[in-house]
Amino acid sequence: MITGSLLRDAFISAGITIANKKRQVDELNVYPVPDGDTGTNMSMTIGNAVGELKRMNDSVTVAEVSSSAASALLRGARGNSGVILSLLFRGFAKGLAGLTSAGCSDFANALEYGVDAAYKAVMKPVEGTILTVAKAASVKAQEIALSTNDDVVFWKEICDEAERVLNQTPEMLPVLKKAGVVDAGGMGFLVIIKAMTEVFDGKPVASPAETVTPEDTSYESFKTAVSEFDEEINFTYCTEFIIEKNPDCPDPLKLRAYLETIGDCVVVVDDEKIIKVHVHTDSPGLALQKALEFGYFINDPKPKVENMRIQHENKVKEAQTAEEAGFVPAEPEKEFGFVAVAAGHGLEAMFTDLGVDVVVKGGQTMNPATEDILRAIHATPARTVFVLPNNKNIIMAAEQAVKLTDRNVCVLQTRTIPQGISAMLAFDETASLSDNRIAMTKAFEKVSTGLITFAARDSEYEGHSIKEGEILALDNGKLSFTEKDINKATYKLVKKLAKGDTSYVTLIHGADVTEENAESMQQLLSAKLSDKIEVMLVNGGQPVYYYIISVE
Repeated sequence: MITGSLLRDAFISAGITIANKKRQVDELNVYPVPDGDTGTNMSMTIGNAVGELKRMNDSVTVAEVSSSAASALLRGARGNSGVILSLLFRGFAKGLAGLTSAGCSDFANALEYGVDAAYKAVMKPVEGTILTVAKAASVKAQEIALSTNDDVVFWKEICDEAERVLNQTPEMLPVLKKAGVVDAGGMGFLVIIKAMTEVFDGKPVASPAETVTPEDTSYESFKTAVSEFDEEINFTYCTEFIIEKNPDCPDPLKLRAYLETIGDCVVVVDDEKIIKVHVHTDSPGLALQKALEFGYFINDPKPKVENMRIQHENKVKEAQTAEEAGFVPAEPEKEFGFVAVAAGHGLEAMFTDLGVDVVVKGGQTMNPATEDILRAIHATPARTVFVLPNNKNIIMAAEQAVKLTDRNVCVLQTRTIPQGISAMLAFDETASLSDNRIAMTKAFEKVSTGLITFAARDSEYEGHSIKEGEILALDNGKLSFTEKDINKATYKLVKKLAKGDTSYVTLIHGADVTEENAESMQQLLSAKLSDKIEVMLVNGGQPVYYYIISVE
């Protein structure tokens, strides 16, 4: 039998392990568009429970552990993979309710509850994903529970079956087969149950991985190491740069030793060609001058020197502004209210102008947690709250928030920013909830959305051989073509989306497009498109997408 303290340790170890391996899971993603990657979302979801579990003493029951974990995962669920993981853990809580300790049959039932809940939550379940792997594990658990009472044997058999089915996922999804990878969500699930099994087998709880090793000079690892430092500011300037080594480059440890004499929070990472440096110092010029003894600065990215004291003051002001903006519970004062998810100063202002009460910062690459959406719902002073996720990877998290609130909540299935805007324009304050839901849904379903972004990774996707950094054109969520030039891609995509009955094209330009370039694109489209089509320009300020295109 597995005790509560052992299950607690298993969950903690699973959370730490998936955090250690999140990049390996992320790299299995075949979708080239930058998004909230699977490993990261699963890691952040289960990570929401680790701190709470660590505070539990050894006298806890399996019911208390599973209930606490399930609640934390639900609130911290990010992205579709994170929501599915939270539902699997909710099954644990249901199957282990009231138990002090648990055996094989209890866990078999818990897995079954979780898989049932996950399948019901997905509108159109796709086989070859985390759902398939979890279902196989559940079926095997029921089978093994009939033949053994040995917890370790039971869990190892489950892991073996999950791994066997995971390896078959490329045969179930052609896109995986073409890319030569297994499903990322399924791999994340396997990592988690393997980590739990090791603890059941007597192995210690996993330890967080080293933030940086000499062999790992990736930008992500470098930033992870930097982020580990505390908030105390002893020196003024955060200084970061990369230098390419001279042929006779001295030992980089000498550079590190020098930097530690003029500052703190020093990170020096090197490989055969480059040295990456981070230091907090009052003398950034000395740091840069010393670095020239080891090599020369590269231009991408350029050396960066930032005043941390000013940054800290700005963060405090932003936090105060966020609190003042209404992310605190509000009593219902009106019949209808609105929550929308968006990123970018222009888009946030646009939704506010359209009547949205609370804008949750998020979107592509920044999937907000269920709890973020829940807080926004509670901060909306209305008896009925419409939620506009505006991203397909946020819809499930929004739907989970409905179960945690006493407000009447309607989640509209908006998958893009233009759909969210169209839905808001269709709202009629004199109509009923039912009539508004129908009218708003009909309105956003008529909108065609184009997206111009960049490839986050090399990929073979939907018949396209894509290289990292290429410009991607998406037609209503599907990859349409690739280009080398942003303006060419934008023009081609608008021409493709515009139909004979098109009246409006709205061009929403992002943070990485200058006002001048955006205005030139508007003028080009106005000249080339039909006289019957009005081309409007909006400064959305959004990250990731150079242009968001709405065609109506």
